[in-house]
Amino acid sequence: MAVIPVAIAGAPYEVRIGSGLLAGLVEQCRGKLRKRRVQIVTDAHVHAAWGAVVEHALHEGGHEAAWRIVPAGEASKSWEQLAATVDWLLAEEVERGDHILALGGGVIGDLTGFAAAILKRGCQFIQLPTTLLAQVDSSVGGKTAINTAAGKNLVGAFHQPALVLADLAVLDTLPRRELLAGYAEVVKYGLLGDAEFFGWCDANGAAMLDGDPALREYAVAHSVAAKARIVAADERETKGLRALLNLGHTFGHALEAQCGFSDRLLHGEAVALGMVLAARFSATRGLLPRASADHIARHFAELGMVSEVAALGLNCDGQTLTRHMLHDKKMDAGTLPFVLLRGLGEAFLARDVALHEVAAFLDAELAR
Repeated sequence: MAVIPVAIAGAPYEVRIGSGLLAGLVEQCRGKLRKRRVQIVTDAHVHAAWGAVVEHALHEGGHEAAWRIVPAGEASKSWEQLAATVDWLLAEEVERGDHILALGGGVIGDLTGFAAAILKRGCQFIQLPTTLLAQVDSSVGGKTAINTAAGKNLVGAFHQPALVLADLAVLDTLPRRELLAGYAEVVKYGLLGDAEFFGWCDANGAAMLDGDPALREYAVAHSVAAKARIVAADERETKGLRALLNLGHTFGHALEAQCGFSDRLLHGEAVALGMVLAARFSATRGLLPRASADHIARHFAELGMVSEVAALGLNCDGQTLTRHMLHDKKMDAGTLPFVLLRGLGEAFLARDVALHEVAAFLDAELAR
């Protein structure tokens, strides 16, 4: 088992990475499950796959599982599900010192974490991420949020988990599409600040996705360690460092919005396309060699991922996509910073990007 410390001032915690952690849940959570009844938020798909394992582990440890099961999918990051979850936790008489379990992918982690953040002005929760994307990204760092009609993740709070247990066994049950979506976030850590790791992805990404256990543990542990360093240095994204983790997200969120935040385009797929677009936009500005941008697109394409925005068949133009960007939570004094690239592993925050320039670039990409 790999153990990665997340050194948040005043709220440090561990990310533990290995196989069988859900089966050993009570031992892993020793000292945190204070009562017999343990509240768990999950979705219908995850409950069908892993509910029995978690319930058995709790029962064997002298606990009883209380389940809140929400519909699977991005639509559950909503006001309605947040309110219903908070009401359920109140009915369960959850106290500040209790630990709510978030068993699922990024949607469940965000929904449960935000509910914990606002319940009684802050309750404890534990992340049990069941997707590759959640294990390497969304379960770590304390960003919690829901979506609204205005855009993605616009209502939320910074609220760190007490513990993250990334059970690699769950990756064996993920559909290939979900694995690939999570892999986009693995690649992101190489592109934003670690060219050597991007090279590792070039050499080992296919075998890791095909199930090599040692490569999977390395990919998750390396990604988590990279994020942990950034989050510890800039927890609330006030210094510009944590903003680099948004590489691909500004473009990607606009594509998600145009697709109605639906299964037509998964979040990780949008991030992969967003990174291709950020690289190509950087190349159009003379910041990045075009060959490097092509390298990124080719890397995703060779693994079977969509690497061309034109392939989505969107019925829109560049200006429509940039209008979605106006609701981006990173807007600052009327301007939107973009994470761009000067090279593979050399991301930076550009604050001089005009949206009409982005719209023209996207028009060209949509027509490719």
